[in-house]
Formats: sequence, structure tokens, C-alpha cells
Amino acid sequence: MKKILLLIAVVLGATTINAQEMYGEATYMSKVKMDNSWMEGDREMTPERRKRIEENMKKMTEKTYVLKFNRTESTYKEEVALEAPGQGRGWGGMMGTMMAGEKYKNINEGMYTEQRDMMGKTFLIQDSLPQLEWKITGESRKIGNYTAMKATATMPSGEFDWTNFRRRRGGNAEEEAAQKKKDSIAQATGDLTEMFEKPDEIVVTAWFTPEIPVQHGPDIYGGLPGLILEVNAGNTTLLCSQITINPEEREEIKPAKKGDVVTQEEYDATLKQKMEEMRQRWSGGRGRGRGR
Repeated sequence: MKKILLLIAVVLGATTINAQEMYGEATYMSKVKMDNSWMEGDREMTPERRKRIEENMKKMTEKTYVLKFNRTESTYKEEVALEAPGQGRGWGGMMGTMMAGEKYKNINEGMYTEQRDMMGKTFLIQDSLPQLEWKITGESRKIGNYTAMKATATMPSGEFDWTNFRRRRGGNAEEEAAQKKKDSIAQATGDLTEMFEKPDEIVVTAWFTPEIPVQHGPDIYGGLPGLILEVNAGNTTLLCSQITINPEEREEIKPAKKGDVVTQEEYDATLKQKMEEMRQRWSGGRGRGRGR
């Protein structure tokens, strides 16, 4: 461990002057390992429908993001393709709302700002950056042209972090049969709490390079002595595919200004309320359809 810390200190010391004016852009690819077991054994689901569902889930989870950073600030946002007319509505649109958003981070202030749209209304979430207790393991490997070091931490699983949801399972055949009945009811009513559960905490593994001496990383992650090139958090992987340091053309790094200012807790409470309203409307529509 002493050798690892010495290496970090040497690299940081050699590049401190250059870091004063550093500007960089890093592209990340996301991938989520989804639990699709809830579709197994559903006799009413055709192979074509299952394929459509899996393709839509893949589109929602395999995305490209760009991190733009200087020494103390960064912005992180998705490269969004234009949607066809009619897309982005209903539950799919709500799930997109839960994932999307332009995030600005200021390390010196320990704060982040994230702009999100929810059903036609724009919010500006402003809150403190999460403080992860990273443990540098001493392992290293090459990622592209950079030497990366491994660090791990644990963090709470967010209330709306649906990527880590997993299907509830029975301990034996009888309990599993009972769970499948609950699954059917959950799909009919739109109340998925009886169908899925989530862990209280997730393990985060990050690979960072002290060769780029900034404390930034994708999404909410950062605070290590080097740019984070890869993150494995629960079922989600974020992998850096391209890095450009000090290009001639640079974008100003600044937070979004438009939207109603709320804390993360306030935004989550509003989102939860909107989701419940949508579930009740959807469930009521299904109920009327069954009654005809």
C-alpha cells in the first residue's frame, strides 16, 4: 500500500502545474445487467412481446455519456438521440425521467446541481455531493493507455435506483408459486412493490488513474486522486471509451439555471407522488377494461 500511495504522490506532484489549467472530456458507455426472470413462466407473454420488452430495456440502459471537467468542476450528461413521435410517454417516459438529467459538480463547494424534467415541469436539484469512504486496494491494470488503480466503497441504494431492483423469489416450490401469483397481480395493478425488492446497500468498485490528476468521475462518483475510468455499482457498469485532454475547443463548465430549486429529498418525494398517481390511473383504466 505504501508503494501505491508513493506512486500516486509522485504522479500528482509531477502534474500539479499542468492541472491548474486542465480541461478534459471523457466519454462513458453504460450497461445494466437486468433481472428478466419475472418474464419466465408467463404463458400469456408471446416470444415477440418478450423480445420487444428486452429491446426497450436495452435501449433504456445502454447509453453514452460525456463528462467535461476542469480541475474543480465537471458536467455530466447523456448524448440523447432524437425520439420518434409518440415515444417518451407513459411509464417509459417516467423511467427516462428517473435516469436522465444534466449533472454539474463542484468539488471545492462539495455540491452538485442536476436539471431534470418531470411530466413537463423542470426541476433544479441542488444538494451535497455524497461522501464515499473509498478504500484503495493496491490492485492496478491498464485501461486504454492509462494505468488504473482499484478502489471500493459501499453506498445506500437509492429509492428510485430501479437498476438494482430484483425479483422477489420464494424459498421453495410452494412459495415460488405464490410469488408468481403476486407477480400477476402486481402487473395487473401496476404496484410492483410485491414483485421487486432492492438491496439496502450496493458495492461500488472504481478504477481511477492518477495520470489525470482530477477528482472527477462519471455520474455521482468522484473523490479519488485521479479520474475514474470505470465504475461497477450494483448491476451498472460505466466504462470510459475515449478521453481528450486540453483540446483547442473548450466548453464553459457551469450549472444549469432553469427550473424550480429543490433538494434531492424533495424531488424524490414529488417523483414518488407522481408515480403513484400514474399507477392509480393506469390501474383504473385496466380495471374498467376488464369490466366491459
